[in-house]
Amino acid sequence: MGYLLLAGAIAAEVCATTAMKYSDGFSRLWPSLLTVLGYIVSFALLAQTLRTVAVGTAYAIWAGVGTAAIATIGIVFLGEGMTVAKAAGIALIIVGVVVLNLGGAH
Repeated sequence: MGYLLLAGAIAAEVCATTAMKYSDGFSRLWPSLLTVLGYIVSFALLAQTLRTVAVGTAYAIWAGVGTAAIATIGIVFLGEGMTVAKAAGIALIIVGVVVLNLGGAH
């Protein structure tokens, strides 16, 4: 159940960060409200996750997967360029999360 809550926390964080892009510096109401709501939901779900998943593992997954997802959304949907450095960074994030989980961080 902890990892299902964590998946929800990641999804809410990714939605909030994407909405922030469209908030135009918090000058547009609806994207700004979605940003705030998304972060509230994300932190609430992350807090529930920490009841059953170790904090190091949960945070590494939450931050790593969220960062990789946002970078991918930027490339695929927002017209941000893909560079070798960006691809390597995303790959390193994914490898880092896998290594933490395989290394007994939980």
